[in-house]
Amino acid sequence: MVRAHLPLPKLDTTLSCLLTGVSLQTALTLARGHRPSWLSPKVFRVEVLAGLVVALALIPEAIAFSIIAGVDPSVGLFASFTMAITISIVGGRPAMISAATGAIALVIAPLNREYGLGYLIAAVILGGVIQMALGAAGVARLMRFVPRSVMVGFVNALAIVIFMAQVPELIDVPWQVYPLVILGLLLMIFFPRITNVLPAPLVSIVTLTVITVAAGIAVPTVGDKGELPSALPVPGLPNVPLTLETLQIVAPYALALALVGLMESLMTAKLVDDITDTHSNKTRESIGQGIANVVTGFFGGMGGCAMIGQTMINVKNGARTRLSTFLAGVFLMVLCIALGGIVADIPMAALVAVMMLVAFSTFDWHSVAPRTLKRMPVGEISVMVITVITVIATENLAIGVIAGSLTAMVIFARRVAHLVNVTSVLDPDGSHIIYSVTGELFFASSNDLVYQFNYSTDPDSITIDLSAAHIWDASSVAALDAIETKYQQLDKTVEIVGLNHRSAEMHERLAGSLGPNH
Repeated sequence: MVRAHLPLPKLDTTLSCLLTGVSLQTALTLARGHRPSWLSPKVFRVEVLAGLVVALALIPEAIAFSIIAGVDPSVGLFASFTMAITISIVGGRPAMISAATGAIALVIAPLNREYGLGYLIAAVILGGVIQMALGAAGVARLMRFVPRSVMVGFVNALAIVIFMAQVPELIDVPWQVYPLVILGLLLMIFFPRITNVLPAPLVSIVTLTVITVAAGIAVPTVGDKGELPSALPVPGLPNVPLTLETLQIVAPYALALALVGLMESLMTAKLVDDITDTHSNKTRESIGQGIANVVTGFFGGMGGCAMIGQTMINVKNGARTRLSTFLAGVFLMVLCIALGGIVADIPMAALVAVMMLVAFSTFDWHSVAPRTLKRMPVGEISVMVITVITVIATENLAIGVIAGSLTAMVIFARRVAHLVNVTSVLDPDGSHIIYSVTGELFFASSNDLVYQFNYSTDPDSITIDLSAAHIWDASSVAALDAIETKYQQLDKTVEIVGLNHRSAEMHERLAGSLGPNH
């Protein structure tokens, strides 16, 4: 056991850091006399203000997602509170916001409708356990297989989804909503040109709230979305029988929650990595998402994952550390419990303006510029478009990423399949022919390999040289078996040479055993 001997004042500092949600690594760093970046007054101010803006944006979103899931608004708000607090400590991507999300709400809504809140909570806890297991198993490493075109499609689809989510707030509303939204957008565009002391979204929200309250303008407000909680959540166990039947009911929903949550969280983490030019620990983030969902379940929350919209608000406002995520959760409960009356008066127009600007700045406009589209391969553009269309059609970012990745794999397989080349050299006396195969042999390319040989006209002795090829799967071995069989049926001998070590191992293990009689 390693014991850290710290002077009493530094030990007090370490304990206070841990109690306020700072990671153990940061606490020990501080105890050794090194100041973490967020203790800089300038960074601290940015983190605090960014966390406040995110908290304000979280409230109506959490309430709306609660309605989608069919639960009381407090269930979504509690989930956002506990997710943000927990992930700020155990997560692997600083400045990323995790809370109740629409994707998770859509997954668990049928379970809540059919069986009730207790089963929903049980599914959240089990989903968190599954996420921890998947994270420990290294599922985060699968992110390397997500192509850039899918990532661009993900970002553009995300921007469109964020924008479309604001449209209902602009339909069948008093006419005063429209000038308020325009005013909010103008404030956020031009205020940063005056000063960056305060985040423009916060200035916009406060200004529009003051205007509507002072002038008595009747427009939809945060309070219209649902009642805000008046007390902190209390931990407890889900009210379900601990039976195999219960497990059979909640397990499918828990698995779906785990997969969708991890997919969105890892994609969001990668996006933040690109924006901030920093690296995050995806494995830690995967396990952290599981821990956060388990904690959220025991506190009666509806579960959640990374929130791309709120994360973009946080990052665009300059946040880069865990402090902003932690404070977003703290401010959320403070605003709901201590300042619920004031928060309820915030016009939805102010938050709509914030999210519309986030959507605009999130969209990768360069990817759809005519000059870019002319240079990009058709396959890359197709992958991006399919990702966007799938996300919009299903309203699920995870499904869109899967569809885009599968499309990219098919296009890649087709490209590589056409790179296999077969050339032949006939001996001067015509008694022997050598076929040279070049390229990667796998299921897509090996199917055509059988038709590259002249079985009837070739001499009795044939050599197939695979020095410039590689065998990747059983389909390729089966194709080589078929070639040998065709020659043998004509009483001709075939010799396969030039196999590298791995190809030779696979060929030796599978050759002759893949036919219908084996």
